[in-house]
Amino acid sequence: MSTPLLLQALAALSAPALAGAAVFGLRLRRADGAAADREARLRERVAELEARCAELERTASCDPLTGVWNYRHLQLTLDREIERARRAEQADQQDGPHPLAVLLLDIAGFDRVIAEHGRARADAILRDLAQRLGMEIRRSDTLGRYSGEVFLIVLPDTGAAGAAHVAERLVWSVRRHLLLDWSSGPREGRRQQGNGLTAAVGVAVLPEDGTHAAVLLRAADRALADARDAGGDCWREAASSRPLSGSAAERDRSENPGSLSPCAGEDPLTSPGASPLPATLAGPSDVLS
Repeated sequence: MSTPLLLQALAALSAPALAGAAVFGLRLRRADGAAADREARLRERVAELEARCAELERTASCDPLTGVWNYRHLQLTLDREIERARRAEQADQQDGPHPLAVLLLDIAGFDRVIAEHGRARADAILRDLAQRLGMEIRRSDTLGRYSGEVFLIVLPDTGAAGAAHVAERLVWSVRRHLLLDWSSGPREGRRQQGNGLTAAVGVAVLPEDGTHAAVLLRAADRALADARDAGGDCWREAASSRPLSGSAAERDRSENPGSLSPCAGEDPLTSPGASPLPATLAGPSDVLS
């Protein structure tokens, strides 16, 4: 066979093969494009599901009325922080766990708010006050609704002295918080004797008052009962038998002039010639421990 005829034969045989290869390549490109589209849709779906899961987790951990953490989240957080304190003890080879403070805060006076303004406005005031209390603690701390008008605050790496400062500030914030006012007229001025709301706070510290969540909560609850019995608008520590120290000496600050959380006595901000609010109680960025 001559060379021209051979070339023609090869061309005739290769034409279908080339056409088939072209079709196959086109199908591959289409398949790759479809696979890329499916992968993009799957990624979008996964991102959507992750966002929904995060929202469900947040909703399951938040109190629907106040917007702060709920009882379930508080339990998990307290258990986690106690375990973290124990691990830090082992890692640092200390004589005891890292300090951890637990505060139980009970707000009194909402019965009068409900009687005067109704349940809906009282709920809005409680939510507003809970958000305000959240601004008085560090980002590493945890504030949640324990039950009713009782809130639990978990303060990692905080000893008795730091917990005392926080309790002092929270009691003052409740007493001086401006209640919501939706009237069309001018906003009412701050009442001379506060807003009618007061807080009693019980303080318990790990490891002095216990090394387990249930024990710490019982200790804080006993301290809270002592604060209520003292008339409220004050805080009390759980370990009344604790040796007198710098923090324990502050247990009854109501005897000191200018105390911000007296169980008896005048509010220094409403008494004549009162000095401005101390800088140590000015905001949540202060050192608490």
